[in-house]
Amino acid sequence: MAISLASLRRSGDARPPRLLVYGVAGIGKTQLAASAPAPVFLQTEDGLGTIAADTFGLLRGFDSVMEAITSLYTEPHDFQTVVLDSLDWLEPLIWQHTAEANGWKDIEQPGYGKGYVAALDAWRAFLDGINGLRDDRGMAVILIAHADIRRFDSPETEPYDRYQPKLHARAAALVQEHVDAVLFANYRITTLKSDAGFGKKVVRGVTGGDRLLHTVERPAFLAKNRFALPESLALDWPTLAAGIPFYGAPSTSSPTPTAPTDRS
Repeated sequence: MAISLASLRRSGDARPPRLLVYGVAGIGKTQLAASAPAPVFLQTEDGLGTIAADTFGLLRGFDSVMEAITSLYTEPHDFQTVVLDSLDWLEPLIWQHTAEANGWKDIEQPGYGKGYVAALDAWRAFLDGINGLRDDRGMAVILIAHADIRRFDSPETEPYDRYQPKLHARAAALVQEHVDAVLFANYRITTLKSDAGFGKKVVRGVTGGDRLLHTVERPAFLAKNRFALPESLALDWPTLAAGIPFYGAPSTSSPTPTAPTDRS
């Protein structure tokens, strides 16, 4: 399409969000996504359990994930949110796809990290697909991932451990660039000191059961957001949606492409 003034739009206009939600096991990441408006799940792991939701079923290959995205892009439907559950189970499918496409026995065969670099092409294809659903079909995007504790080599301090999405570093950086918010889910934790005798103190972590969604990066975890959200908020959809401009904007019908586009 030729560029013209008719193609201009204001950059601050509310658009469907792209969210990466990661956190500790069992905290309710999938339930949060299932509470979003009219969700449909792309499952790479069987994490729905007893949650009632529309799903394509367990997608066991990268091509199946892309076919599901293409069907959401080209076919009529009323879904408003696409949920990928989970990214860290999608990653092995991407590695397998990349290895097969290059005739390797596995992603490690090329050596020196070259396989993981090659896998970024498949990651970009996936991100292009979900961006198409957001831009052309008006769908919000929620990407779910588990958390991992890894060493962070800060240029300003000594290295320290922090929570990060459980993905290869290159893939994690690429995904983080493409989303509007990286949200870390964890329980509210406090520490208590007790006397162990002989002048020694024992520090224990205690949780009150409160589930929080952290939106701003701290030494203990990776996070970001483009919505000026509070630093921490309750882990429930109404609280999160209240801070996202798109959900406060007048509702409009999702546009339908005039012609099918191959995004596989």
